[in-house]
Amino acid sequence: MRLQTWMGGAGLALLATSDAFAAASVPSGPSEVIFFAQVGILLVVGRLLGEAMQRIGQPAVMGQLVAGIVLGPSVLGVLWPDLQHAIFPESAEQKSMIDAVSQLGILMLLLLTGMETDLKLVRRVGRAAITVSAVGVAVPFACGVALGEMLPDWILPKPDARFITSIFLGTALSISSVKIVAMVVREMNFMRRNLGQIIVASAILEDSIGWIIIATAFGLASSGTLDAWSAAKIVLGTIAFLAASLTIGRRIVFSLIRWANDNFVSDFPVITTILVIMVSMALTTHMIGVHSVLGAFVAGVLVGESPILTRHIDEQLRGLIVALFMPVFFGLSGLSTDLTVLKNTDVLLLTGALVLIASIGKFGGAFIGGKLGRLSQSESLALACGMNARGSTEVIVATVGLSMGVLNQNLFTMIVAMAVITTMAMPPMLRWALARIPLGADERFRLEREELDAKGFVPNLERLLLAADDSANGKFASRLAGLIAGSGAKPITVLDLRKGISSKKSGPGEEGHEEAIKSAAETVTTLEAHSEEVKQGSVHVTTRSKKATAHEAVAGEAHKGYDLLVIGIENTRTPTGDLTKEVTRIADGFEGALAVVAAHGPHIAQALQSRSKILVPVNGTEVSRRAVEIALVVARSNDARITALYVTSGTQNSTRKRPRRSSASRRNEEAVLKEVTELADRYDVKVRTAMRVDVAAEDAIRKEARRGDYDLVILGVTRRPGETLSFGNMAAAVLESSDISVLFIAG
Repeated sequence: MRLQTWMGGAGLALLATSDAFAAASVPSGPSEVIFFAQVGILLVVGRLLGEAMQRIGQPAVMGQLVAGIVLGPSVLGVLWPDLQHAIFPESAEQKSMIDAVSQLGILMLLLLTGMETDLKLVRRVGRAAITVSAVGVAVPFACGVALGEMLPDWILPKPDARFITSIFLGTALSISSVKIVAMVVREMNFMRRNLGQIIVASAILEDSIGWIIIATAFGLASSGTLDAWSAAKIVLGTIAFLAASLTIGRRIVFSLIRWANDNFVSDFPVITTILVIMVSMALTTHMIGVHSVLGAFVAGVLVGESPILTRHIDEQLRGLIVALFMPVFFGLSGLSTDLTVLKNTDVLLLTGALVLIASIGKFGGAFIGGKLGRLSQSESLALACGMNARGSTEVIVATVGLSMGVLNQNLFTMIVAMAVITTMAMPPMLRWALARIPLGADERFRLEREELDAKGFVPNLERLLLAADDSANGKFASRLAGLIAGSGAKPITVLDLRKGISSKKSGPGEEGHEEAIKSAAETVTTLEAHSEEVKQGSVHVTTRSKKATAHEAVAGEAHKGYDLLVIGIENTRTPTGDLTKEVTRIADGFEGALAVVAAHGPHIAQALQSRSKILVPVNGTEVSRRAVEIALVVARSNDARITALYVTSGTQNSTRKRPRRSSASRRNEEAVLKEVTELADRYDVKVRTAMRVDVAAEDAIRKEARRGDYDLVILGVTRRPGETLSFGNMAAAVLESSDISVLFIAG
């Protein structure tokens, strides 16, 4: 019933404009009204049919493609040709307007595809993915080239350029759609499973190989000759472009994104920078003689690896592409598909042969690749099922081939039909195959670690901001920031609040903030769920000298996308245990998480050194969990000894005078301490647990701190409303009476 509702909505979108277009005369030149109507209709019908497809377990992009087929000569052109020609006239001037959006859509889609290309995932699975992609491309590519060489001349656009058409057919048969594969793998909760990662990584490699082949084939077709010198120039140019992009180009892209994010005050500067990078790299590949899609794809890969591509920036760009360019591009691809040509028996038989050869070649190649990659038979079967989906990637390839003239309308329609059939057959096949794969013990252990990371605080920090002076607190804060950043190569910006000292250089024998951060980062190893990815911590540090008050400096930086502000200044607390006005002014300019350092007495130097002792009060709240994670990061660097102190209240038994707790309280205590232990195992740190019942929290903390001779208390707190920054009475009491260093982690 719901599906019928969506389909009916698509029909109403057409009927709403039918009278106006049927009555309108065809303009002599290009019409903006028709252009706007085309975009609007493609968006509405594409959205409705995409929604309908997704509700029946198919990818939404197939609905957008079907929307174009429905609006094109295949359906609307047969049922109501006058309306179809009125909405989508054949005049070259009118078509050029919507085609311009489509061409930009190709670049945007390749940019998005590149951004979703996880090179770390490819490196992680390594041998298996390379073997699968190599064999999985070679076998169907050979089948496609052989098919192209055997096709009759009447179906080729240029019989004398048969070899270029054969290359395109080979590529069309050999690639897989990363988006469709990833969608099903994610739906089956296999994205983090070993096999799921191999499937997605193999699709990524096949996609990348396919775009390189397409770009090279375009160069060969454009040169007009197939001599060895022309081919060598194109191949060498492609190799040089890829080598430069993945080395010096990577640093340039990172620097441009960081510079735009940190220096522009207007809205969405990073989005503009990304689009300029995409266009520049697309023009570069065009100038070296290969297709611009390669430049857009590589630009997306580099942008996706940028260390400060924050989530909201990624969502903004993705929203623009998915909401506008995808339905327009795939809708136009469907419009270019004329299924009426399948009335010709010869074309229909050739289409059937193409689907059969594509499926056998891809399935067989991926299965053989899986076996050579040392996968089991059931794993190789699932891999083969997943690799057989062409989806959106296939349509882009066919569109490029049609625009280049190496494919004609018949071949384009055949390829699109093959893409639709293989894509819609893949999800149920892959779901069936994945359901047969058991979960191993090693895999279960890794998944548990990744699950902890997914809901963790430290692993999900992207960028840190440090505001520190040259006091003991400032030095403490610098080293702390370095430890946190080193656990995941997180970039840091330092707001240097030191007086009379250059922000770039320190005095004789003095360690500056940047040096302290980097040296601290080198004492830890990165926190990775995959052991082969663990490496020595390193960070990128940007230092800014104070050109205004500390409050203004922090407020000016805060909008650039930071997850944690670390504050280390000389005057942190008043004699009564309150935070000073200066700390309040600094914190007011930042809305995210805070780490406020209050180093004290002889413990200042010891708190972050080897074999220090750290006390972390816990109570099951999110802020106390964050405090535990920070403590574990510190302990990983200096082999610190951590005590997790759980404080709870209960009712007193009048006869026994001993605390009596309900079963619910005991279960809560056990759950909290179990989570602490699991986190400690994840960080490879040993933690001692302790419990205090029927004692005020501040009293329990002070008593344990004195008894255990600790060097540092790390306390998770919550900001309280008010003009002065406050973390509550308990935090104030601990800060007032404590003679050791305290670190507040505020949510």
